[in-house]
Amino acid sequence: MSPISVAVHAADPITRLGLVGHIRSEPRLSLVATAQIQEADVIVVALDTVVVATLDLLRQLSAGMSEPRFLLVVADDWQADLYAALERGVRAVMWRTEFTPHAFTNSVVGVGEGRGDFSPELQGRLVDQVLRINRDVLTPHGLTASGLTPREIDVLRLVSEGCDLEEIAQKLSYSERTVKNTIYNLMKRLEFRNRTHAVAYAVRCGLI
Repeated sequence: MSPISVAVHAADPITRLGLVGHIRSEPRLSLVATAQIQEADVIVVALDTVVVATLDLLRQLSAGMSEPRFLLVVADDWQADLYAALERGVRAVMWRTEFTPHAFTNSVVGVGEGRGDFSPELQGRLVDQVLRINRDVLTPHGLTASGLTPREIDVLRLVSEGCDLEEIAQKLSYSERTVKNTIYNLMKRLEFRNRTHAVAYAVRCGLI
């Protein structure tokens, strides 16, 4: 397996030197120069405290990248929106007090392979935030966390099973017009190209 390519950003030169030295000594990792940061599988960012400005920093570091993956090494506290950090590409957080070379390497490799790594505390914060979003934002509009309504999910499930509009209407006790409008509205809202695209989205989200 090819080494995971890693770029490092750290304001403290001593911290950066330590991280770079370890990455160079670890055969499972390969160092990417700052000038080629867009080529990195994982971007390691070391900082004292995660604040709102950190989200802007992540955006700047990942400019031009379609799916950035960050591992943050944090010394002190987390004061930013955790959900927004996930949207910026944060896939793992390591507290400096818990840092070991072995744990760091495993976390970088995990992020590079598409996994996440968060402390129980941050996982709890994220769950609480998702529940609040679901309760206060999505549910009042009849949506789920996927952005689809329960009716839309039911329709897409039957579309994926090869049912035509008449069969879907019969199975769900809707009119064909209602089924057509349901499909049209979800495709327009989420900008799906066709029904196959919509079904693929539902499958990726684990809805059907």
